[in-house]
Amino acid sequence: MRRFEQAGIHPKTKHGQNFLIDLNLLRLLFETAHAGPDDVVLEVGTGTGSLTALLARAAAEVVSVEVDPQMHQLASEELVDFDNVTLLRQDALKNKNALSPAVLDVLREKLAAAPNRRLKLVANLPFNIATPIISNLLACDLLPASMTVTIQKELADRIVARPSTKDYGALSIWMQSQCEVQLVRVMPPSVFWPRPKVTSAIVQIVVRPDWREQIPDLAFFHSCVRAMFFHRRKFLRSVIYSAYKERLAKSDVDEIMAALGFGETTRAEELDVPTMLKLCEAIRAKVGSERDPSRASLG
Repeated sequence: MRRFEQAGIHPKTKHGQNFLIDLNLLRLLFETAHAGPDDVVLEVGTGTGSLTALLARAAAEVVSVEVDPQMHQLASEELVDFDNVTLLRQDALKNKNALSPAVLDVLREKLAAAPNRRLKLVANLPFNIATPIISNLLACDLLPASMTVTIQKELADRIVARPSTKDYGALSIWMQSQCEVQLVRVMPPSVFWPRPKVTSAIVQIVVRPDWREQIPDLAFFHSCVRAMFFHRRKFLRSVIYSAYKERLAKSDVDEIMAALGFGETTRAEELDVPTMLKLCEAIRAKVGSERDPSRASLG
């Protein structure tokens, strides 16, 4: 905090800035990520550069993105001695559905610079962009080996949620269909400055390429899962028909429901990940792989 005062910097709510000031937890975040000499690490939210410095000592390259000009300048001064750190002053997102092309281009360049390099996301993520960063990185062509992040516990609960719980939804299924997910540590507001009004958590997400390969059409699965939870309290039959009414007759929906053994009162929130995969694939077999019938978000 003294460094902020010296630089005349004040945290900005619009950027979701809550800095992790507990050094033990900062190190836990770093150690959980297991950054190594073959890793290109993406950090979103450079802040003062404390985590960046830890990562730079372990990883091949660190690409750190900071939208705040003042924080970017401060981090640039703190990290001047590291030649494997690239600091980008910009938004990490192009929009809520895509990462910035400029960020992705830099990552591609760093990954191509040596054989066997792999991408990892390690970050104390700004609260206001945590969901799109995580979900969009899993959807883009640069697949990370893992994502180790601090996020709101509410979001962490949704990522690790089980069927038939209040937190289970499209994001739970999207993440768990392709990743092993673990809530590593719950963190109180007191370990951040300024203190947020919510509890946070460190989450470790390890991508499983073999699980991804079992999904025939990722883009369709992504949009289908979103559609199934657009009206989460409605019965599944009604949701399927509403989402695909331009391409499915009610008899088609009944055929899908019967084939999968669903009853009239089945809801999407009751379906585990393997069953949701089967449902989305059954729908795709009927309607093809055309894009998104729903504009709902994973958030």
